[in-house]
Amino acid sequence: MQLSLVSLCAREVVSDHSSSPGWVRWVPRELYRPLLEAAFHSCRPLAVSELVQRWPERTLRVGGRRKQGQTAPNRLCIQALLLAVVRGLSDHRCALQMLDLCGLQGDEGGMGDPMGGWSLTVALCTVVVQARAGAQRGQRKEGERERKRFSALERERDIKRERGQRKRGSELGGDETSSESERVMSEEELIKGVRRRMEMERKREAALTGPGGSKRESEEKEFDGEVLMHVRADLFVNARSWERVRVALSASGPIKLQCRYLRVEEFSVSSIRTLLGLLPRRGLLGVDVRYSSLGVAGLAELLPLLSTFPALNSLRLHYCNLDFRRDHLGQEEALRDLSQGLAHLQELRRLSLTALRLPGQLRVLLSSLPQPLEVLELPYLSLSPSDLSYLSSSHHAPTLQQLDLSENRVDEHTLPSIRRLLTQASSSLQHLSLSGCGLTDGLLGLLLPSLGGCCALKSLALALNPLSMAGLVDLVKMAVRMPSLRQLLYPNPLEDYQPGLPDLPSSAQLLDWPLDEATDINATGSQLNGLLMEGGRSDLFLTCDLLNYDKDLVD
Repeated sequence: MQLSLVSLCAREVVSDHSSSPGWVRWVPRELYRPLLEAAFHSCRPLAVSELVQRWPERTLRVGGRRKQGQTAPNRLCIQALLLAVVRGLSDHRCALQMLDLCGLQGDEGGMGDPMGGWSLTVALCTVVVQARAGAQRGQRKEGERERKRFSALERERDIKRERGQRKRGSELGGDETSSESERVMSEEELIKGVRRRMEMERKREAALTGPGGSKRESEEKEFDGEVLMHVRADLFVNARSWERVRVALSASGPIKLQCRYLRVEEFSVSSIRTLLGLLPRRGLLGVDVRYSSLGVAGLAELLPLLSTFPALNSLRLHYCNLDFRRDHLGQEEALRDLSQGLAHLQELRRLSLTALRLPGQLRVLLSSLPQPLEVLELPYLSLSPSDLSYLSSSHHAPTLQQLDLSENRVDEHTLPSIRRLLTQASSSLQHLSLSGCGLTDGLLGLLLPSLGGCCALKSLALALNPLSMAGLVDLVKMAVRMPSLRQLLYPNPLEDYQPGLPDLPSSAQLLDWPLDEATDINATGSQLNGLLMEGGRSDLFLTCDLLNYDKDLVD
């Protein structure tokens, strides 16, 4: 990646960590963005803090999709950014009103100490609570100053009134008895005025606190300050962060938190329902539920609430214990409720269902969706031949851009449906995963013509399939003839494994079985890359590294 002259100069400017307070006051507004990017890249939290606290524009976006080789911002820089946001609320030089942190989080424990989704959510909610507490303290101080000013004005008014009465008494030349009585009357009026103010103060505090409430609690409830900044982010919530997220979303304050994508883990149905009730209705694009025992009935209960978010276009359910068995009473009715609930998700374009035991029920689920899907992920679903047959002829097939059928067994009975599905999606499909599907050399040979016809395909994953070296050669030769293809995840050939592997090994056996140390594993990659060079395809990346494969890098 080549850097522009402005970027190179910006990195040089922020390189001296201690000089940030000196040069930032002279920076023109059009250079704030390259300087902030340089500060993130060079891990200069002080420069990040100075720039954000004086940000000259109304919006600031930090995050988004990273380019290949680009790492997530350092944890210290993110913390400095969040603290500067709070300080900027009271800094007249800061014009920031919208902060977009969507996509900012990195992988927990990754290179460069990035901040993961859970840590970023906790830090962001803490900042929201701190900003509200600071605004409440400001309100209390302002109220105390106002009360003192009012009391001073009242005392001054009483003193002037008393002096006026004394002056009138002396001008009338009244005797000593009358002047004494007037002084007594003026003292009584002063006492009444003080008592009246004290009574009014007690009534005002009683009205604020209410029955059984403290003054501090009432101030937290009655905060009516305007929202100074909106912060949009992706939230990751589990049992440990739930209480802090609930507090940040439920109370008003100068910072308003908005959510783009919500990810929850190990949550009950009631907790998810409560959390969804706290989110603003507009702006939520996706919900990702993982490792939660929803059940068919629980998901059917949540879907009506999800339908109240008008922009929701993504629903992901991973290991959520959706087990459909006909021998359980009420399961048929729950499945119908589930289908009716999905029918109300008008904008749904992405559906991901991982390890849900619903064999033979794909038609019931997908046929109710009002709009055709663009992304469909169905790994570990034990799809039946009837499921694949429905999918190949459904209204979703021609619009699919991303399809994941990993760990669903492909054999002679399901292969015709797979080929028909690829033919239907040939002009739109960009990402395809058939990893762990039991594809042998013979099955792959029958499938290659359909794969080669996918003219928009950018990435293809075929890991953990029992292919020989001859099958891989045929695969790569086909890939060379696909001009749109940029990434190919291929399996280790059977010849690279130690002896003793079954004739038709499963994906789990291929994953656990050791490779033969006596075999030159690099020779496989060299031979396949040689085929790329012969075909003039230096733009096609081949890999057998399943753990580090990322299809999004081609976008």
